[in-house]
Amino acid sequence: MTKRRYEVLLVLNTKGKEESANETIESIEKQIKAADVGIEQVQRLEKRHFAYPSRKQTSGFYVNFIVHAEPAQIAALRSKWKLDPAVHLQHVEKLKPAAKAA
Repeated sequence: MTKRRYEVLLVLNTKGKEESANETIESIEKQIKAADVGIEQVQRLEKRHFAYPSRKQTSGFYVNFIVHAEPAQIAALRSKWKLDPAVHLQHVEKLKPAAKAA
């Protein structure tokens, strides 16, 4: 099966551990690489306040990954993140293939 391009937006639970957001992002990057998924881009978007509380949280640290993976690899990562208390919310979207340079 061919690898597809995905955008993965994660909202990290940084409640009570502000300085550990970078450590959490690095551990998530290691999880992605361990699943044999290629990382094209990582955007550390910063901590933002929610419009309304979500599961007793008022803010979270947003991180955006552009990855190349097979659907089964994405499903495995999503199920792992669902159980991870450091990941508050997750959103995965399939992207169009990147435009090739002429």
